[in-house]
Amino acid sequence: MFVDKVKIYVKGGDGGNGIVAFRREKYVPFGGPAGGDGGRGGDVILRVDEGLRTLIDFKYRRHFKASRGENGKNKGMHGADADDLVVRVPPGTVVVDAETNEVIADLVRHGQEAVVARGGRGGRGNMRFATPSNPAPSIAENGEPGEERWIILELKLIADVGLIGFPNAGKSTLISVVSAAKPKIANYPFTTLTPNLGVVDVDGERSFVMADLPGLIEGAHRGVGLGLEFLRHVERTRLLLHVVDMAAVEGRDPYEDWLAVNRELRLYDARLAERPQIIVANKMDLPEAAENLVRFCERLKRDGLEGKYEVFPISAATRSGVVELIRRTADLLARVSEPASVGVPSGAAEALKVYRAEFRDDRPAFSVRREGDVFVVEGEEIDKWLRRLPLRHRDAAVRFAGVMRRMGVDAELRRLGATDGSIVRIGGYEFEFVEFEDRDA
Repeated sequence: MFVDKVKIYVKGGDGGNGIVAFRREKYVPFGGPAGGDGGRGGDVILRVDEGLRTLIDFKYRRHFKASRGENGKNKGMHGADADDLVVRVPPGTVVVDAETNEVIADLVRHGQEAVVARGGRGGRGNMRFATPSNPAPSIAENGEPGEERWIILELKLIADVGLIGFPNAGKSTLISVVSAAKPKIANYPFTTLTPNLGVVDVDGERSFVMADLPGLIEGAHRGVGLGLEFLRHVERTRLLLHVVDMAAVEGRDPYEDWLAVNRELRLYDARLAERPQIIVANKMDLPEAAENLVRFCERLKRDGLEGKYEVFPISAATRSGVVELIRRTADLLARVSEPASVGVPSGAAEALKVYRAEFRDDRPAFSVRREGDVFVVEGEEIDKWLRRLPLRHRDAAVRFAGVMRRMGVDAELRRLGATDGSIVRIGGYEFEFVEFEDRDA
């Protein structure tokens, strides 16, 4: 089964928790804090494997979670970092964030990697919080949760040459003649429902990869027929062989067919209209094909396109003209450069790391509102501290209070009318507001 688009869930491993521990050794009465840090959670990494040609594996497994880091240990020992979870994908996979539609990575080379969900940082143990004023702290941090997201994997086949054209134009017959590919061939539209790849050998000296792409019809750029399933795979090709049924077996005008397919390419992506293209006049062994070819060339000349496209008359069924066609194709490929990477600026796919700028704005880091007599404090940074600090320990609660005070939460509560004894709700906790002198925790 050929699968070229899936949606999967990825989650980086949570960081391990730091611990509270103290040295207890003979003849060392005050050993001090000795709680180690937690280990880092594993990343979820996509890695290109050139042995894969489809996303079929993701049809049966859609959730990928990396392992969490090990908790810290006593005697100052750190917890072990978790191993990364490596997920293999075929070359040509485009990774898109399902929520924002942002292109995260364009994976085209064997071994290329992209981190799609980073593991959380391990929490610090109590030995990290020792100070001259508090030499024996009983505070440790929880590990941070790993990143999680839904992503879309979209496969765009990597081939040197793409066979395009209306259904039943003879594309599958052509690739079966010039390569070892064995596509299904039948005399009805949309026989080919999935792309077929074949390696074409040219006189034992050169070779290239050819893709037999499913036929398309008018409106394909809007998803009509096989629509986008076809057009997606055209983007990667360097050269297009536009196969035209010159015998008009289906009763259509060959020139109008050629115009319609090119129009769909242009409407889907204007860059495809500029892709090098050879017109393959197929089925020349059938009646009326020769006359149609003459009219086809006359219309090309009339539209001023005679010098822009080469026309190769062949018969895939009898193999007439096929050898000359593949030799000419190989010659053109030697002069055609690789197409730009999909969805990202040219050259960006070479970089394995993605850097995202962080922009500061004037929005406050938190908000305070009243629900009756209760003051509700909300904010992403505050939620992060709540997850990090185990408030069941007194030192952690004191540290959290100091963080809130330095962020300006106390001042905002007073401005809104909070007094001694007022109830303040932060996350899933409720606190009693107490006035006291401002000092560091």
